[in-house]
Amino acid sequence: MKALAASRRHRLAPVLLVLLALLATGVVYSMIAPAPKAVAEAANADDIATGEALFVANCATCHGINAQGGPAGPSLIGVGAAAVDFQVSSGRMPMSSNGPQAPVKPPQFTGEQTAALAAYVASLGPGPSIPTEEMVDPTLGNAAAGMELFRTNCGQCHNAVGAGGALSEGKYAPSLMDTPPSEIYEAMLTGPQSMPVFNDANITPEEKRDVIAYLVAQREPAAGGLTLGGLGPVSEGLWVWVVGIGLLIGSAIWLGAKSS
Repeated sequence: MKALAASRRHRLAPVLLVLLALLATGVVYSMIAPAPKAVAEAANADDIATGEALFVANCATCHGINAQGGPAGPSLIGVGAAAVDFQVSSGRMPMSSNGPQAPVKPPQFTGEQTAALAAYVASLGPGPSIPTEEMVDPTLGNAAAGMELFRTNCGQCHNAVGAGGALSEGKYAPSLMDTPPSEIYEAMLTGPQSMPVFNDANITPEEKRDVIAYLVAQREPAAGGLTLGGLGPVSEGLWVWVVGIGLLIGSAIWLGAKSS
C-alpha cells in the first residue's frame, strides 16, 4: 500500500493521467464521429481535376503553369476560392487586354466551371473561401450600421452611396449599384485591384453583411426624387445653384425684354 501511495504522489503521475485522458478522448471521438463520404471526396477530386484543366488552357499563360505567377500575372497560390470566384464570375478574368484595371464584362465561364477553377486554386494553398448565402443575405443585415462602416472605409473611393468614382493612373472604383452581394463580400475579403483587404479582423462577417444591406438599400427608389448620382452635397449643391441662378437670370432677361 505504501508503494502504491508513493507512486500516486510521483511528480509524473499528473502527466500520465493527462495522456491517458487524451488517449481515451481520441478513441471515443473516433468511434462516434461520422465517417467522411467517399462520394463527396470523389466530387471534390473531380472538380479540382476539371479546374486544373481549365486553368492550364485559359490562365496559365499569365499566371504560370502551376499558378506560381509570372511577368504578366501574379501568383495565385494562397489567394483562395473567393478571389477566383470574384474575378471570374464578374468577367474581370481572363483579361481581354492589358490595362490599368480589369473591367467588368460578361463572364466567359459557366457557374460550374468557375466553381471548378476556384476549387483547383483553393487546393494550392489556404485562402479565403466563397461566402455562403446566409453570409451575404442583405435581409439579415443592419443597413444603418452598414452605412457607418461603408462611409468610413469605402466612401472615399466608391462614393457615399456606392456610385463609384475615379482614382489615379487610369484606375477607378466601380459602381456597386448592380454588383451581386456575393461579389461585394468577396471584394472586401480579398481586396482586388487597388482595394485594400478587409479581413474578418478588420470587418467581421456580420459587419460585411451590414455593408451589403446598406448598399442594396441604395438601389431602392429615392424618397426625394432625382438623386443626381448621389455625388454628395458639394456637387449636388453646385448643380442646384447653377440651375437656380440660371433660371433667375433667364427670367430677368425675359421680363426685361417683355417690358421694353
